[in-house]
Amino acid sequence: MASLYGANGAGKSNLLHALSFLRKIVVSSDLPSTMVLRRMKHFHTTDVPSALAVEFISFDVPYIYALEFSDQSVLKEELYISGLGKQDDRLVFERSTDEKFKTTLTFSDKFEKHPEGPILKGILENNLVKHNKTSLKILAKLDNPLLMDTKRAYEWFENNLVIISPTMKPSGLAHKLDVDAEFHRYAEQIMCTFSVGIKKLQVIKKPIQAFFGDDNKDEMETLMQKLAESSSGILGLRTNSGEELVAVQEEDTVVIKQLKTEHVDKNGQAVVFDLLEESDGSVRLMDYLPAFKDVLTKDMTYFIDEIERSIHPILIKELLGKFSADDGSKGQLIFTTHESNLLDQELFRLDEIWFAEKDSLGGTDLYSLCDFKVHNTIDIRKGYLSGRYGAIPFLANLKDLNWDAYDFKE
Repeated sequence: MASLYGANGAGKSNLLHALSFLRKIVVSSDLPSTMVLRRMKHFHTTDVPSALAVEFISFDVPYIYALEFSDQSVLKEELYISGLGKQDDRLVFERSTDEKFKTTLTFSDKFEKHPEGPILKGILENNLVKHNKTSLKILAKLDNPLLMDTKRAYEWFENNLVIISPTMKPSGLAHKLDVDAEFHRYAEQIMCTFSVGIKKLQVIKKPIQAFFGDDNKDEMETLMQKLAESSSGILGLRTNSGEELVAVQEEDTVVIKQLKTEHVDKNGQAVVFDLLEESDGSVRLMDYLPAFKDVLTKDMTYFIDEIERSIHPILIKELLGKFSADDGSKGQLIFTTHESNLLDQELFRLDEIWFAEKDSLGGTDLYSLCDFKVHNTIDIRKGYLSGRYGAIPFLANLKDLNWDAYDFKE
C-alpha cells in the first residue's frame, strides 16, 4: 500500500488524473484533442510537448513506459524492461516521429536479428503505426511471440490499472452479486462486519417489459438497442433519482437488476431499503467492494482518490489495517487522503507514506517519509500536523480576516 497526503490544491488528485489520462491514451491509442489539452491547465500550454511515464510490474516483469506528444503527433514512445536501478534497462521498442510525421521504430536486438524482424518492422513503419496514435496497442494486438512484452505491458494498462475518483461508482455491482455466489457471500459478510445496519444484500430482478411498463416503450427500446451493441451483454444505467440499475441479456430475456439492502426493525422483522435510503458512507463502502476483492485476489493496482470520503476514521483505519496485515493480498492499493488518523507506523512503512507539496512555480513535488530521520516509536501523526514534514495548508493571515467588513445584501 501507499498513502499520499497534502494540502488542498497540492496536486494529489492530479497524479491520479495524469495516470488516468495516460491509461486512456494507451488503451484507445488515440491522442487527446487540442481542446482537451487546453482544458488541462497543469500542462500549461499546447506549444510545449507533454511527457508522461510510469514504471510498473506485469506478469512479474518490471517495465518502464514513456510517452511524449504534442497536439498533433506522438513525438516519442518507448517501452523498456526495467533494471529497477540494479542493472541496465533493456529495450523492448522505441518509436519517434519527425517534423514530416515520418515514424521510426527501433526494437530489441532479438527482434532486429530475427528473420521476420525487418519485414514486420517495415510493415509497422509504413502501414500500421500512425503519427497521431500510440503504437503500444498496435504492437500488443499483433500477438507475435517477438512482441510478447508489448502485450504484457498493454494488458497492465487495460486490465490491471484502475483509478477511482471520489464520485465514481462501480458498474454492474448488482449483476456481479447475482451471478457470483462467492462474491455475494464475501460482500454481505463485509457489510455486516461494518455494523452499518445492513444484514443482507438483495438483488431484485424484473423482465425489462415489467420494469418499464407500457408508458415507457421508447425508452425501453433505446435501452435494448444499446444493450445489443454492448460487447459484454451488460449495460449500467441510472434512474432520474440517481440509483444504478443493470440491464442484462439472460438467455432470451432482457432483465433489469437492482441492488437493495435488508435491515431488521425493533420487532426483528426484515425491512428492505433502496440504496438511496442508505447513508453516503454505507454506499461508499459498497462501492469499494469490487476493489477490495480484487486487491486481495488479483495482481491489480488500484488508485483511490480521497479513500476516507464519507467513512468514519476508525472504520477506514481498521479496514486498511487488515490489508496491511494480510500477507496473502496479491494487489496494490494506493490512495490520497487527508485522514491523519492513518499516519501510524503499525499500519505503514515509512516508504509507504508520501507527501505532495507545491513548489514556487506551481508544480507538485512528491516525497516520502523516508526522506526524514524518523524513529520507529515517533508519533508521525503529531509531527505531520505540526508541519514537521510539510504538505499541510498554509493559511496566510486567515486569522486576521474581518468577516464584518463585508456589506452582504440579502
